[in-house]
Amino acid sequence: MSTVTTPTGRLADALSDPSSPARRRLDWRLRFAALSLIWGFSFLLIKVGTGAYAPFQVTLGRLLFGTAVLASAMAVRRERLPRGVRVWGHLTVAAFLLNALPFSLFAYAELTIPSTLAGICNATSPLWGMALSLIALSEDRPTRVRVAGLGLGFLGVLTVLGAWQGFHGLDATGTALALLGSLSYPIGWIYVRRTLAGTGDSHLSMTGAQLLLATVQLAVVTPLFTTLPTRVSVGPLLAIAALGALGTGLAVLLQYGLVAEVGPTTAQMVTYFIPVIATAAGVALLGEALTWSTPVGAAIVLTGAALTQLRPKPRPTSRP
Repeated sequence: MSTVTTPTGRLADALSDPSSPARRRLDWRLRFAALSLIWGFSFLLIKVGTGAYAPFQVTLGRLLFGTAVLASAMAVRRERLPRGVRVWGHLTVAAFLLNALPFSLFAYAELTIPSTLAGICNATSPLWGMALSLIALSEDRPTRVRVAGLGLGFLGVLTVLGAWQGFHGLDATGTALALLGSLSYPIGWIYVRRTLAGTGDSHLSMTGAQLLLATVQLAVVTPLFTTLPTRVSVGPLLAIAALGALGTGLAVLLQYGLVAEVGPTTAQMVTYFIPVIATAAGVALLGEALTWSTPVGAAIVLTGAALTQLRPKPRPTSRP
């Protein structure tokens, strides 16, 4: 549920060190599988959480537990929070675009749409990212293959939604919220790329501060739009705790380790497993309905998304 970025500074050194305990514990393929499962099951956990708690409450709980995990990791590695008013100002915007907003949108979306559809909507994030980068990032030039992937991906979205049936039986509001949530991620990463590149702080430090700010944002908003639940439902509360500690906290640490060890290209392939796992979990554990258009459309979306990530090979320079 997040875009893979390359860690820098002390965190990257620690993760890429062959003698690091994290490297000795698990083979990267096992960590890749664990990350796929964690993020794939996140949509099921959101669905369970919103069954008893308001969406803003689910998001706030998610951020609290996720921030606690990253704060613990920062304490173990003796990482400090970033410094500077400018950095914290930009991190505030990043926290809204990458955490507070999309987490809340997906939570609200799953009030009316199945977790399977939410997981597939999340897979459109690379498509939005490619479309936005053509506008916002001048160095990201389009190619025919990438443009074709963009068109194919959105054709897959229409297939999932059953456009030929007039979107019959589809909750338009919930689906739109989920698609807006997936759109928020690339907007946030483009903003981060333009404003926070080269700060000198590690990605663990930056993300820890970002989650802290997102938690503060939800702590302000949640009491304004929700009331305290009349009773504590243990099952949904445990789902929220797992969503935050695993899907937001541990997943970030696994992600950085994978990027440092096998590179961003391989690590970002996890994106293509998330909707598959989300669909399987929703159908098997929540009894959600599955029509032929859902897996077929999802396969088209993922194929299109993969094509948008292809970069042209650099031309060899001729020697004089």
